[in-house]
Amino acid sequence: MNVLYGIVAGLLALFYLYAGGMKVARSREQLRPMMTWVDSTPMPAVRAIGVIEVLGAIGLILPPLTGIAPLLASVAAIGFVVLQIGATGVHLSLGDRRIALNTTLMLTAAVTVWLAATGL
Repeated sequence: MNVLYGIVAGLLALFYLYAGGMKVARSREQLRPMMTWVDSTPMPAVRAIGVIEVLGAIGLILPPLTGIAPLLASVAAIGFVVLQIGATGVHLSLGDRRIALNTTLMLTAAVTVWLAATGL
């Protein structure tokens, strides 16, 4: 795994491990102050998103680190781009214009895709 990919993907993975872990482990009331969208989303869907985020974070790091199916890292990063496109749409549909974090995560995931594809 190259150093630049490791840094960018590592930071992205840490964020998604934390965010996904919270969605899996915390109640709606505990999530509400940080994620107002949970009020309009069924908790099984919130939990599923959390599991997807945790698995995606593992997919960013483990395949390149082990050398087993390294293409999965690109798939995980593409998944995070798609996830953030959807998240941005949800925020905007709920009238929440605070999408800077979503945009940053989307761009970081896109850079991760590029780094994984080019091997830089």
